[in-house]
Amino acid sequence: MTDSSVLDLAPVVPVVVVEDVADAVPLARALVAGGLRAIEVTLRTPAALDAIRAVANEVPDAVVGAGTVISPQNVADSVAAGARFLVSPGWTDTLLDAMKKSGVPFLPGVSTTSEVVALLERGVSEMKFFPAEAAGGVPYLKSLAGPLPQARFCPTGGVSLGSAPSYLALKNVGCVGGSWMLPADAVAAKDWARIETLAREAAGLE
Repeated sequence: MTDSSVLDLAPVVPVVVVEDVADAVPLARALVAGGLRAIEVTLRTPAALDAIRAVANEVPDAVVGAGTVISPQNVADSVAAGARFLVSPGWTDTLLDAMKKSGVPFLPGVSTTSEVVALLERGVSEMKFFPAEAAGGVPYLKSLAGPLPQARFCPTGGVSLGSAPSYLALKNVGCVGGSWMLPADAVAAKDWARIETLAREAAGLE
């Protein structure tokens, strides 16, 4: 991993919701075995921080990060748990300051041109575009490339195996975030082999 970029780790960053911390390590191992090293564990469940800690400690080949980061406390807790990058669905000055001071790479979320310009003004050029499909998808990001070529994005939200290549073809997209390689029934069944297969398919996207 470079000092600053989450966008260049892999074409796809799995967005993981962990309900049971016991699933975290085998799930992460399956994703890494399939070629997806960067793993975003969202802070949407009580198990999330323990899951990040477990993956950070037990899956050395994974680059585990925290998603749904919405407060300075989330930032502090995530980094303390071992998160190596941070992702937020949106941003405020307070949250951005906390992420900047965290010492780890981060992707603040944007969905409008004004938010992109505001981040560029603050010296941030790598962002999460969320919710990607609902906010305008591929055409929207394509239209931003002309006036704002310095901004690079990780579109997340409604991105699928079918739509991912269209996003990845854009010059201002470094990677996409998604959860299609983590179908709920496979996670519930602890079918890690299936998840590894789906991860390998995702890792092959360009």
